[in-house]
Amino acid sequence: FRTMPVTELKKSPILEEYVKNGDVVGICVSGGLDSKTVALRLRLAGVKVKCFTADIGQPDEENINDVVTKMAPCGVDTVVVDLKDEIAEGALEAVACQGSYDGGYWQSTGIGRYVTARGLLLAMKKAGCTVLSHGATGRGNDQVRFERYVNVMDPNFKVYAPWRDPVLLEEFPGRTQMLEFLQSHGIGHTIVSQAKKRYSTDANICGLSNEAEDLESIETPMTIVNPIMGVWPKGAPEKEEEVTLRFEAGRCVAINGKTMKPLEVLQMANTIGGRNGLGISHALENRILGTKSRGVYEAPGMCLLGQGLTYVYQAVLDRRSTNLFQMMSKHISDQIYDGRYFDPSTRTAINACWDLAAPASGTVSMGLYKGHMHFLSLKECPHSIYFEADSSMEASEGLNPCSSQGYLEVSSVEAKSMAKAGLIDVTSVWTKRRKLA
Repeated sequence: FRTMPVTELKKSPILEEYVKNGDVVGICVSGGLDSKTVALRLRLAGVKVKCFTADIGQPDEENINDVVTKMAPCGVDTVVVDLKDEIAEGALEAVACQGSYDGGYWQSTGIGRYVTARGLLLAMKKAGCTVLSHGATGRGNDQVRFERYVNVMDPNFKVYAPWRDPVLLEEFPGRTQMLEFLQSHGIGHTIVSQAKKRYSTDANICGLSNEAEDLESIETPMTIVNPIMGVWPKGAPEKEEEVTLRFEAGRCVAINGKTMKPLEVLQMANTIGGRNGLGISHALENRILGTKSRGVYEAPGMCLLGQGLTYVYQAVLDRRSTNLFQMMSKHISDQIYDGRYFDPSTRTAINACWDLAAPASGTVSMGLYKGHMHFLSLKECPHSIYFEADSSMEASEGLNPCSSQGYLEVSSVEAKSMAKAGLIDVTSVWTKRRKLA
């Protein structure tokens, strides 16, 4: 390809420092416009560059090795790091911890970021890199996630954010300037137009996040999204599909009687859930930096597995264990979202959830119909604390109704004391607030 003399490029103090120190920059790439622009721009600045991409089962990428081909014209070598097993484990762990975020978002991006950061950083260090470069913008969550993960895994490893480098921001304020830059060096790039449905997608085997462009307006319906991992409920089959999930200690180990490894479980769950219109959600989520972001999410497999495991948890967890689990689950969810998966409190909470999940073994059958999941049965659940005789409305050998008398007499002591002390207000809270306003 043709190259522009380095003297024609505006000097970036950050990049000059890397050249001076002999740093090797490992760039996280996807083969897209941004990746090509950054890789070429750094090369032309005299920076030693190596590119890396993670194979995390991206459903919108037919062949992950296409990334290598796309990056080659920029004069760089790209290493593909297979992390599919790692992200499948991350998905099952999130399901076990019920770690969904705002609006039921199953953290596909949050999980993908800690798996990718860990996997690519290890690969970069083996390749002799001293700097990790990511393509996250200065307004979103990913800059926080990538940089924090690098910081906690190796405090001495440097991080370069090209879209916070004032020189590159000035040179490339938009796609037009990036395209012109590549074309001036004989490198082509085609932007796939989505015509009237414009939005960006971030995907891995856990799920997809659709956001930006047309979706930024909350007057635009979420239905402009064309699902990649499945269908909208109205496009699902007219007949209910029955699925059976086998859980052992909080992990799904078999689907419809077939024992599978974690990656196979997630792939099969995605297929079954996707064709039945499961796992499409909408959220105005609370970003790390305090802003809100609109997203339309797809996670058919995690949605299916998550609901199946919920039915087992309902059978084996007592009320206080359930409350504790929910507290831990909320903390884990927030931590994954915030890029704090490796923090001590996150690890402690995850360990607590696994302890509580130890008795969560059972075989759940559900009916799937146009985006809905119906409970059919729970079998082979030896640690269930649900006993029909105790909860029956009919006469049974279970709990003697007369035994409740003593409990209620003790409970009444507190209730009557609060009433005598004038602590009870039986009026409508809303009505009272309006009168006081």
